[in-house]
Amino acid sequence: MPRRKRTAGSSSDGTEDSDFSTDLEHVRAAARARRRGSTRLTRASLRLSQSSQDNSSSLRSSSPAAAARNVGPDPAAEADPAPAAAPAAAAAATAASVLSGRRITRSQQEAVNPKAKRYHLRQSRSSGSDTEANADAKQGAERDETPPRTPTEEDERLAKELSLKEAAAHNLSHRPKRRRFHESYNFNMKCPTPGCNSLGHLTGRHERHFSISGCPLYHNLSADECKGKAATRDKQSEERMLSHRQDENRHSTRHQPPTEGQQRYKDKVTELRRKRNSVLNKEQKEKYTEHRQSHGTSREPLLENITSDYDLELFRKAQARASEDLEKLRLAGQVSEGSNMIKTIVFGRFELDTWYHSPYPEEYARLGRLFMCEFCLKYMKSQTILRRHMAKCVWKHPPGDEIYRKANISVFEVDGKKNKIYCQNLCLLAKLFLDHKTLYYDVEPFLFYVMTEADNTGCHLVGYFSKEKNSFLNYNVSCILTMPQYMRQGYGKMLIDFSYLLSKVEEKVGSPERPLSDLGLISYRSYWKDVLLRYLNSFQGKEISIKEISQETAVNPVDIVSTLQSLQMLKYWKGKHLVLKRQDLIDDWKAKETKRGNGKTIDPTALKWTPPKGT
Repeated sequence: MPRRKRTAGSSSDGTEDSDFSTDLEHVRAAARARRRGSTRLTRASLRLSQSSQDNSSSLRSSSPAAAARNVGPDPAAEADPAPAAAPAAAAAATAASVLSGRRITRSQQEAVNPKAKRYHLRQSRSSGSDTEANADAKQGAERDETPPRTPTEEDERLAKELSLKEAAAHNLSHRPKRRRFHESYNFNMKCPTPGCNSLGHLTGRHERHFSISGCPLYHNLSADECKGKAATRDKQSEERMLSHRQDENRHSTRHQPPTEGQQRYKDKVTELRRKRNSVLNKEQKEKYTEHRQSHGTSREPLLENITSDYDLELFRKAQARASEDLEKLRLAGQVSEGSNMIKTIVFGRFELDTWYHSPYPEEYARLGRLFMCEFCLKYMKSQTILRRHMAKCVWKHPPGDEIYRKANISVFEVDGKKNKIYCQNLCLLAKLFLDHKTLYYDVEPFLFYVMTEADNTGCHLVGYFSKEKNSFLNYNVSCILTMPQYMRQGYGKMLIDFSYLLSKVEEKVGSPERPLSDLGLISYRSYWKDVLLRYLNSFQGKEISIKEISQETAVNPVDIVSTLQSLQMLKYWKGKHLVLKRQDLIDDWKAKETKRGNGKTIDPTALKWTPPKGT
């Protein structure tokens, strides 16, 4: 235990203390020790007792005899002479300190003064308690006989470390704050229903909600009403389970007649459905009209009198059960409600991580995973629905006309006006991987060219590009995408090359629509570089014209100039622009072409296409 640092000239209780009074007390204590005839402790024995507790125990074994001869017949002392010897040893130690001329502070005096700390033995009839008291007295004597020592730098360092550890143990700032609701709730999210505070849940079992499926206000209910309906459903479920237990003894035959309880329930349902009044009175019509005009599509329509009360209650139970299932999926991390961000899609044999938000319908957008048919591009909510769809789907390739085929690579031309649903699904799929895409549903003015890779199961989507049927700026590409599982394999350049091949057939100069995405800009710059280096490698003349390059390659002159500038092949000298033929770049390109081979290239002879009318 660390000792308190005393101020010179003050005692522990705040009173002043002089050196004379201190020395006088020391002399008197030494005289009393001499009158008792106790054994004098030398300075050597004092050092020995200070070094270890073993030496102090040997010191105690020598002093009890003298103390026992001078102290009266105290029964406690007769039981154990060690406590009586402790004051004599302490007094002798004090006397030795005074005779040697060494001053003792008040804290050191309290450590050795028998009047400051005295351990009395308890008188008890049982020997066990006497033994315990004697042991306590011995430990107290050992503590008293050990004189205090001056703290060193090592002791101060250890005390400082201990204080820091204790402070860290009591510091609770690292602990997370307690939350009132479930720890997975994100309190930055809000329910999309106007006027809703996100409190309550349609199931009556949760404190908050973040989607329309769990919003009591959207379903024209309150949070308390949802809790009451949940209690009623639980009670009905218990009653139904009890009735099932009672019917367990019945034989499970197919044509078994209903029980008496089942027959009563059936008659009750029939009566409820018969009592339904399908004709709305004037007040109900006004109420429905006012609700529809004031809330529109932000609230569920009023469902009373549309069907019987029994069927309406069944519908409410189905809504609550579906909302509970969605809540379980959200807590499991498979549903990201509130953010409307699809995390992954299952596309054929691939599971793809999405990059950007796509405006799918709300009931699909809040799902963490979306399942798609890779042939017709329909999107579904679960693996079961996808499996049932694949068993019935007859599509094995995109709709439209196949205008190009070489080996297992095919390109289909799809008209947005004739195949509107397919093109809309294709645009929604592309938006998951493109940031600047704005075309989703207005697909009629566009043509889509879909590239596929064929195997024994069908034609799998590799990528696509779209173009306007009538482009006043001669854009040959409006949007271009390569599926993530086919990236960095040469399919992007094939799509770009195919778009310029169509421009050549149309005898036009084409350019992609701006702005380009980051990956699209990298792909186009690489393609333009290859085209220019290939042209310069085969060019044998002395003078070259950018217009001639544009007519030969169908690349826009602006794109040609920007590519030459990036390659540092365009210089201005003596009032003229010169194109430098850098042989080092051409040699590097030839080496890459030799290493790459002719696997992923477009063959113009494999194209079977005539430009659509009106273009």
